[in-house]
Amino acid sequence: MDSPILKVIFSNVKLNSTAEKPIYLQLAEIILSSIKQGNLKSGQKLPSSRDIAYFFGINRITVSKAFEELQNQGWLESFTGRGTFVSSHIPEIKPEKLLDQSNSPQKAAGFSFDTPEYLQNSYLVPNTNLHFDDGFPDPKLAPLKELSRAYRNQLTRSGLYDKFGSYGNPEGSEFYKDSISRYLNETRGLKTTARNILSIRGTVMGVNLVCNALIKPGDIVVSGVPGWRRAEHNFLHAKAKHIGIPVDERGLVIEELKKICRKNKVRMVYITSHHHYPTTVSLRIDRRLELLQLASEYGFIIFEDDYDFDFHYSNRPLLPLASADENGMVIYCGSFSKSFSPAFRIGYLAAPENVIQHLSNIRVLLDRQGDHILDNAMAEIINDGTVQRYLRKSLAVYEDKRNHFCDLLKSELGNIIDFSIPHGGMTVWTKFDKSINLERLAKDAYKKGLYFSDGKAHQYPNYNENGTRLGFASSSKEELSKGIEILKGIV
Repeated sequence: MDSPILKVIFSNVKLNSTAEKPIYLQLAEIILSSIKQGNLKSGQKLPSSRDIAYFFGINRITVSKAFEELQNQGWLESFTGRGTFVSSHIPEIKPEKLLDQSNSPQKAAGFSFDTPEYLQNSYLVPNTNLHFDDGFPDPKLAPLKELSRAYRNQLTRSGLYDKFGSYGNPEGSEFYKDSISRYLNETRGLKTTARNILSIRGTVMGVNLVCNALIKPGDIVVSGVPGWRRAEHNFLHAKAKHIGIPVDERGLVIEELKKICRKNKVRMVYITSHHHYPTTVSLRIDRRLELLQLASEYGFIIFEDDYDFDFHYSNRPLLPLASADENGMVIYCGSFSKSFSPAFRIGYLAAPENVIQHLSNIRVLLDRQGDHILDNAMAEIINDGTVQRYLRKSLAVYEDKRNHFCDLLKSELGNIIDFSIPHGGMTVWTKFDKSINLERLAKDAYKKGLYFSDGKAHQYPNYNENGTRLGFASSSKEELSKGIEILKGIV
């Protein structure tokens, strides 16, 4: 009863009988902590289960269960007639080397690693009542009931082993690939089969996968400035040399790309041809044809990020570069995240068959396969026309919101901002007067319950336009009016 070990190990600890964790596991953790801290040495004998039970006022069986738990893990060993000991196989632990001897969660690793500047950014949009976000859709319009029903159908239909009994094709389910292929051929003028399709979890994965599979350190990747930082960060992470070229009211300035191609070997050009991110301008037809011709002449990849093809208001959208690609130079990327909700991570890459096979082989190293059940559910609502009906309905709603929002911007803030009514998309590229401190304006608006980007993400060493994207699609017309009222009051 007077064992000094009892006092050393247990004097400052208590067992909580009301906690969810069983008493025997609490006791096991206390003993284990003492071993890790070096208070109990390798080969050292523990007090008897009777003594420990008496010390804590618990059942002896509970102590025996704690001992058994640690024996199963290899921390203790028991010998009949001799007692229970700290395992002799445990190396000597020096307490002075431990950074933290408490039971609190570890906040810092004991090893070092680099954190490049491009990884030090925020991913979450602050949760406020009002928001002019980055162009997110309104989830209230999405066909969630139809998608839910289609998902349940996948879980209850026959052939469960084929769907759940083993791994599937990393390229995606055949049903999804075939549906996406026909969908792209019908709506975007592509010429694909299921073998040209790879299922992905959104555009970011598509960019990352292509960088992993096709970009080597030192390769030159070109994109427009201002551009999408998340794509640029992927280029940097692949150790590529990123070169930014200007974007004007007609899209990417192809003449600047020509100059680069004459002097350097370009590996890939990343482009958001339909509505350039962030300025929303469309790449004009003559520049599209020039870009395709340059790709064939110099042999570089065109990564076409068509993140919001379905939302074009003034007229029928221009068909993607991929629809006019006769030489297999374009990797086309699309996503349902900007159609339904960012929470749905489901998209696709379309490319020549051998490229899809190569990307699939690389994808296995990161993600064995996508969510085939969700893929098949999405394919089902594409095939029955649900997606097409949803897009027609939401297009009219978003156009009405765009008109309302642009009218408010002009009438209430027209003296301090400059913008063009976007032909498509879900945001307005808005340039503020130089006298307006956008960072301060965004902070003041946030205090009043309105979130919008302070524009820092769109600034570059040679491009410092005092502008930002103001999204309108995810808000109601009443919320848009309240948001503008807040901005006007602050200014």
